[in-house]
Amino acid sequence: MRAPALRSFITISLILAAATLSRAADCASLSSAQLANTTITTAQSIPAGRFVPPYGRPLDKLPAFCRLAGVIRPSGDSNIQFEVWLPASDWNGKFLSVGNGGFAGSINYFALADDLKRGYATAATDTGHEGDAEDASWAFKHPEKVIDFGYRALHATAENAKALIQAFYNSPANHSYFDSCSDGGREALMEAQRFPDDFDGILAGAPANFWTHMLAGAMAIIQTMYGKDPAGYIPSTKLPAIQTAALAACDAQDGVKDGIISNPLQCHFDPAVLLCKGKASRGCLTAPQVSTLKALYAGAQDSRGKQIFPGFMPGAEDGPQGWAPWITGTGPGKASGPVYAENYFRYMVFQDPAWNLLSANVDMAEAAADEKTAAILNATDADLGRFKARGGKLILYHGWNDPAISPLNTINYYKSVVAKMGAETTGSFVRLYMAPGMQHCFPGPGPNWFGQIGHPTAKGKPYGVFDALEEWVEKGSAPGDIFATKYVDDDPSKGVQMTRPLCPYPQIVKYNGAGDTNDAANFVCRAP
Repeated sequence: MRAPALRSFITISLILAAATLSRAADCASLSSAQLANTTITTAQSIPAGRFVPPYGRPLDKLPAFCRLAGVIRPSGDSNIQFEVWLPASDWNGKFLSVGNGGFAGSINYFALADDLKRGYATAATDTGHEGDAEDASWAFKHPEKVIDFGYRALHATAENAKALIQAFYNSPANHSYFDSCSDGGREALMEAQRFPDDFDGILAGAPANFWTHMLAGAMAIIQTMYGKDPAGYIPSTKLPAIQTAALAACDAQDGVKDGIISNPLQCHFDPAVLLCKGKASRGCLTAPQVSTLKALYAGAQDSRGKQIFPGFMPGAEDGPQGWAPWITGTGPGKASGPVYAENYFRYMVFQDPAWNLLSANVDMAEAAADEKTAAILNATDADLGRFKARGGKLILYHGWNDPAISPLNTINYYKSVVAKMGAETTGSFVRLYMAPGMQHCFPGPGPNWFGQIGHPTAKGKPYGVFDALEEWVEKGSAPGDIFATKYVDDDPSKGVQMTRPLCPYPQIVKYNGAGDTNDAANFVCRAP
């Protein structure tokens, strides 16, 4: 063999040897992986293309990956299902974990697929039970399952995922991230507070972190709406009139009328303007309904007038993801809010399937919730010192018009961190973004695609806020303004309707007075 050919042969051999050595294990061999309290039930190489998960719709255009599934049993009553998906090639060297919504109860295969397509090793869990997101009957007389849901399942899944990443790639993940919303936002803050070593960067959307007061507050509002006087119930047919009146009062405060209230805290909309002058109709509110609307904006209070949980913001009450599915429903008690509250108190707090949401005492329910489940479910600890000390970065976001969880709750938590750790220290590792016109986690009339939970924006880096989190963790570049996009009908294939900057709290967006109001370039972030 001639020298050049020999050199080429040696080079190719070394490359092949390096490729072989880069893996400590093939996928199938990981079925025998030794992990604490864990049994691996599936270890299979999935070819590129379509994958049909155990439930949910088929997933298309996936890269080849190693699929690992198993069950974790940290207690005698635990049955935590989890999956870890590892790219067979082109791994970006990072781990991105999936969160849950509502009461969890399933693995989000769509989110796993999205993370995998972006090159991440990824993992998800059902948090220890199977059920619909609004169902908590699984918690009845199962305190260990409540602990699994509260914090144990996600932490155990993260630890398993990191160990399996090490085993498969013969290398640990360079960085680990968490990106989720709603209960997933609660999970995110629980991780930062309780398990600060799990993730380097955390993106927490609309966190349900004050779980006990959020649902005690929902109970109080429900009783106000129709428990004491059914005449106070506001049907969904009146939501268009409410939104129109709110926008008429406050839409133009940011310098442009566009159907979005940029800073609802500066909006002083008085529901009394909707009081019916004659016969009741869809376009007006009766006196009891006016009182209900004021209570919804003001927030829930206990018998002493102390706020249990803050209220909702005006400007996007109508729409398919507005107040109808969450607050008003198709009739009294037919919305997600009362269903969550009733399930929580029946099965987690009082262990009584016959417990009645309308007749119960709010003060007693709030106290019982705090006593029995606050330590398990709430993620309200303002001391993030351990997370900061290990270099962690946290970005919070919330839609100003969220009808499920008051946006003021996230502002309150952010302010509590500032009060505990100081403004300068907090600014070195925490950011908060409030999204005008966005409802719960994603939908709404305002620009609502900005890189959260896999929703790419059309301006700037595609995964805006998440890309900013990665740059902060990996390069030390603190995030500033983030570009958000509103696509036509929330469908990127239909084109861009508008772009706007999202501002680091407490800054708010303002129109500069010239140029296309659908272009983010003509808006600036300023102090309120």
